[in-house]
Amino acid sequence: MPSFDVSSSVNTQEVRNAVEQVRKELMTRFDLKGSKCSIDYQEKESLIVLVGDDRLKLKSVSDLTSEKLAKRGVSLKSVEFAEPIAAGGDTLRQEVKIKQGLTVEELKRLSKHIKETGIKVSAQIQGDQLRVNGKKKDDLQTAIASLRASIEDLNLQYGNFRD
Repeated sequence: MPSFDVSSSVNTQEVRNAVEQVRKELMTRFDLKGSKCSIDYQEKESLIVLVGDDRLKLKSVSDLTSEKLAKRGVSLKSVEFAEPIAAGGDTLRQEVKIKQGLTVEELKRLSKHIKETGIKVSAQIQGDQLRVNGKKKDDLQTAIASLRASIEDLNLQYGNFRD
């Protein structure tokens, strides 16, 4: 029976590389030289911490981070920028959450969408991914096309396609 998996993951090596590129650019950019701007990546928590002297500089660092992540192939749908908060020493701190996997609510929404389309496939939640089974390969391809067309707020990957 043909099947495929729907998941959402981010390549942590590419995130690490983007953070290093931002760090290098912070040292060389004229408008940020001599400031307390910094970037730190906490891989275990999938969290990037941005620090800036004021709102303008923090905005520059966050824009630079978004740009470098996008250039490295990390979907910005998987990145959540929190509101800046005051940190010690007249600086602002902003946390950027890198979202790994799909939540149960998102999986239920995907499963519900597949059932509403009327395609003859079945969807099962397995951990943080969705397994879609069908009798025909064409039905599975139709399900993928339907998900791509209607679910735009999630970074979805379609893998493990089996005949």
